Amino acid sequence: MSYSLIFTIAFAAALVAGLLVKFWLASRQVRHVARHRGAVPAAFAQTITLAAHQKAADYTIAKARFGLVEMAWSAALLLGWTLLGGLDVLNRLLLAWIGGGMVQQLALLAAFAAIGGLLELPFTLWQTFRLEERFGFNKMTWKLWLADALKSMLLGAVIGLPIAALILWLMGTAGQLWWLWAWGAWMGFNLLLMLIYPTFIAPLFNKFKPLDDPTLKERVTALMKRCGFAAKGLFVMDGSTRSAHANAYFTGFGASKRVVFYDTLLRQLNAGEVEAVLAHELGHFKHRHIVKRLIAMFALSLAGFALLGWVSTQVWFYTGLGVQPNMAAPNSALALLLFMLAVPVFGFFVAPLSALTSRKHEFEADAYAVAQTSGADLSAALLKLYQDNASTLTPDPVFVKFYYSHPPASERLARMATAA
Repeated sequence: MSYSLIFTIAFAAALVAGLLVKFWLASRQVRHVARHRGAVPAAFAQTITLAAHQKAADYTIAKARFGLVEMAWSAALLLGWTLLGGLDVLNRLLLAWIGGGMVQQLALLAAFAAIGGLLELPFTLWQTFRLEERFGFNKMTWKLWLADALKSMLLGAVIGLPIAALILWLMGTAGQLWWLWAWGAWMGFNLLLMLIYPTFIAPLFNKFKPLDDPTLKERVTALMKRCGFAAKGLFVMDGSTRSAHANAYFTGFGASKRVVFYDTLLRQLNAGEVEAVLAHELGHFKHRHIVKRLIAMFALSLAGFALLGWVSTQVWFYTGLGVQPNMAAPNSALALLLFMLAVPVFGFFVAPLSALTSRKHEFEADAYAVAQTSGADLSAALLKLYQDNASTLTPDPVFVKFYYSHPPASERLARMATAA
């Protein structure tokens, strides 16, 4: 049996196994949430209304069912691009039209992104204007959605094409260790994005204004000083123009760090609750979660580039995924695309480890917030956010272990009660 056939079988088996697991988990989630829809859990009976609990259940079930359809479509597209020869056909058409070289490779990347975006567009529109609209979360107009889409496409071309061209150039000219140079370029690019995103990119999509509530500003500033954290500024983002979901986050890197509150968050929480939510975010910095995630990203991407450097020279890697390469000519763009398509199929099975680490970090950040502010305020804030975001209070335990990056409300509140 050839290496190409072995790889084809392994890829197909991993894809089918992943789909079966995903469908099983989604089905468990739907059944579990539906089974507990009729009554608010006893721990929340005094704070969450039955109507809010049922809305969260209905929203969760609707998202899960929509996800099943989207999952099946994505799998069909993946098969179309790979084993059914779609990427091979696209590559040959561009070779016949443009010829070889850098222009053809960049055109292949751009055409793949454009076609893929168009094929997934119906799901994006349905999720925004039907699913989110149905539950009262979507605030976007068609005009705003179109403006965002055009800005994203322009940014993708202005930012994505140069880094893609650099990596393709390194793949063709930097020798056997090109992957090490490409990894360095990719990491530098990501760090640069973290630096410029708050100041130059985010304002293209949202409006940011300095926090002007003097009482809240004083409390937040005192908290940050007490925690030894410095930021470039405190800002309020007009999140309500796109969604009713609420959030707060840190963005930026180094001296460009800033604290951003959604305007929806400030409307829903009082000053003490906002302070507690911010203390939770500060807990991530205190425990160096951001640094740990960066280090993990650096390590995983280094391993990924090293693996890409090897498989890009193996004929079976291409033929096993439905592509006939010309090994006498550059296949860098093909190698990149096939790698990006194949890795998630095999990587799906280690996703629970990442989710487990993330949940552990959330517990640590909660404990830090309880130590720095009021545990009662943090509990109240979390309950309001769970309710306003229609997050179910009764998720399936197995689904949680596989997917949830944040612990369920019941587990978070129980931990906080113990720590208080």
